[in-house]
Amino acid sequence: MLFSRRPRLRGQYNEALLDDIDRAKRSWNRAVETQTAVVDEGNGRELSAQTALARQKYMLLFREARERKVRGRLQASVIDN
Repeated sequence: MLFSRRPRLRGQYNEALLDDIDRAKRSWNRAVETQTAVVDEGNGRELSAQTALARQKYMLLFREARERKVRGRLQASVIDN
């Protein structure tokens, strides 16, 4: 009982990380589409900043997954194309 195996939480956290990566990628894609669709120059810097922030969030999560050596599912955008 002293050395009994505990359930491993790594798999649950890896799945949560993959879900967060998918969500961040969709957010980044949406920000890029919004930035290209908007022609107004007044909000250009704000939209660029939001797009850059979304990209950095995605890259942070992606780097974390690489460090953990997490292998996951293919993104829907890759499968559709």
